Amino acid sequence: MMSLIAIALLAGQTAPAPAAAPAPAPAAPAAAAPAAAGKFTLDTPIETIEADAKAKEVLTADLGMDVAQHPAYDSFKSMSLNQVAPMSGGKITDDVLKKIATDLAAIN
Repeated sequence: MMSLIAIALLAGQTAPAPAAAPAPAPAAPAAAAPAAAGKFTLDTPIETIEADAKAKEVLTADLGMDVAQHPAYDSFKSMSLNQVAPMSGGKITDDVLKKIATDLAAIN
């Protein structure tokens, strides 16, 4: 039984090696991603928004608090506002999200 698992693992390891060679080609489109990184949306990770001074001002003003000071910030910083809103206990409403989206679009 262990040999079947080992063979399956080895087969899985040999398959990604050839796939790794074409990986540099997709790296070129990834270079275009930083240009789009200046665009903030409700799907942008919160820590990315917080890293930009103007975008951080939007969150602070629209949410009425410095998000980075929230006790659970480390738990949700990699999530987007769209992901966090349903877990906010009703504090991040659809109206709040619309306001944030409008204000973020204004600085993009």
